[in-house]
Amino acid sequence: MSRTTSTERSAMAGEIDVVIVGAGFGGMYMLHRLRGLGLSAIVFDVASGVGGTWYWNRYPGARCDVESMQYSYAFDETLQQEWQWSELFAGQPEILRYANYVADRFDLRRDMRFETRVTDAVFDPATRRWAVRTDRGDALSARHCVMATGCLSAARMPDFPGRDSFKGQTYHTGYWPHEGVDFTGKRVAVIGTGSSAIQSIPVIAQQAEHVTVFQRTPNFSIPSRNGPMSESYARSWKDSYPAKRAEARMTRNGILANPLDKSAIETPEAERLTIYEQRWASGGTTFMAAFNDLIVNKASNDTAAEFVRNKIREMVKDPATAELLAPTNHPIGTKRICVDTDYYLTYNQPNVSLVDVRHTPIEAITPDGVMVGGKEYKVDAIVFATGFDAMTGALTRINIVGRDGATLVQEWEAGPRTYLGLMCAGFPNLFMITGPGSPSVLSNMMVSIEQHVDWITDCLASLRDRQMDCIEPTRAAQDAWVEHVNEVAHTTLYPSAASWYMGANIEGKPRVFMPYIGGVGAYRQKCDAVAAAGYEGFVLSGPARVAAAAE
Repeated sequence: MSRTTSTERSAMAGEIDVVIVGAGFGGMYMLHRLRGLGLSAIVFDVASGVGGTWYWNRYPGARCDVESMQYSYAFDETLQQEWQWSELFAGQPEILRYANYVADRFDLRRDMRFETRVTDAVFDPATRRWAVRTDRGDALSARHCVMATGCLSAARMPDFPGRDSFKGQTYHTGYWPHEGVDFTGKRVAVIGTGSSAIQSIPVIAQQAEHVTVFQRTPNFSIPSRNGPMSESYARSWKDSYPAKRAEARMTRNGILANPLDKSAIETPEAERLTIYEQRWASGGTTFMAAFNDLIVNKASNDTAAEFVRNKIREMVKDPATAELLAPTNHPIGTKRICVDTDYYLTYNQPNVSLVDVRHTPIEAITPDGVMVGGKEYKVDAIVFATGFDAMTGALTRINIVGRDGATLVQEWEAGPRTYLGLMCAGFPNLFMITGPGSPSVLSNMMVSIEQHVDWITDCLASLRDRQMDCIEPTRAAQDAWVEHVNEVAHTTLYPSAASWYMGANIEGKPRVFMPYIGGVGAYRQKCDAVAAAGYEGFVLSGPARVAAAAE
């Protein structure tokens, strides 16, 4: 099927029911559901195709940290049955193929406009509509806007002195060249040791003459134990998908992880170590489900953290390197735990070296390499694995202007404020998929995306049934929800880590715990209860009410 791009079309103008920003898994499903309501909708995306984060993050080794059988749409039973995953943890190319398969299967592209950046969304209180503009000259009037911009889509490029003076090639893991990169025979610097670095370093090291890793903060990583998807394992899911999906929706993080309902610190040491060994052997992020108090009890968390540190010490032959790689500055799991394939073992290779830049930071990028502590590390290429302006960056990069001329940037100056992570007071008819204040990045994103899209769809249908056309949260409801999100966060160990959950990776960004830690299941029940109570905490209005108020 041909793919419509901005270079093949003229600018759009006129009225539409809904503008969707983002053609990732959230935007795709949102479009599908809106069609089911008979509403007109257009999706804009700066990419040249669907897939969102899986369109951009093509770095070597890019892979999902949720099992394939759980990281997929649940809304269509036929789709669930016909798609075949090849690995337990799907790699980026396969996930992107899946996204394209879904787009084609449901004929989504005809309502998508690619290579187009939404620049402005301005609410007009007179018409109660959004004026949406793009960098391609599109000017649409939309009753509703849905921001499906993704939580990890605004890449952060560090502002090192001399960065632009480097004579070699530079790359960011979040904006990887589509044609790939051949590092054969090259000296490569990798700056950062978060998830994308942990996945890419072993693959780059297989090619490069030498890899120098510049680490400020070590991260905990669990082996993925990835492998081919067996027919029997896939069948065990497909034969009981409805029940498994229903169960996953009510868990803490949207993942079936066989959680053990007992305290780590209250379990005898020998038994505790046996349980950790079993989790380590099975691999994946389900390691944190080994006990029920790892994220709330520091003493319990310390047992898990030390277990993983000891595993690192066993794997890495050089004791000094092992200690640098063993995190000690945050509880395990309070930064998104990574999964890897041979990450720690890679440091045993003679062509891989580790430079600690926590105490001696990078001073500058030079024309020939990286300067640390007065020493220049000469390299041919630099990979910036420096993460994202998470959760808010993609939203605040758009000029979103609500009621009374207030901008979203202004409203969120001290940190994001939402009601349920779905809407923001002062911004009527503007929805966010997996926005701050919802489980989002603490969950299986596919589960949270579908829950939000379904809630928004039901909301729009309810508005229509009531002959209403406008919905907006009250300040009181929003304030209460923000207070609840913060209160729940501080019952856990999460705020003790300087993580991107807290905005700590972006200079000047407010230190606020952005996602909701109360659990996917509890959050779903809250959203359902709000809707069942006539959208409690929201103000619903329609043309008749506006006309009456004006008389």
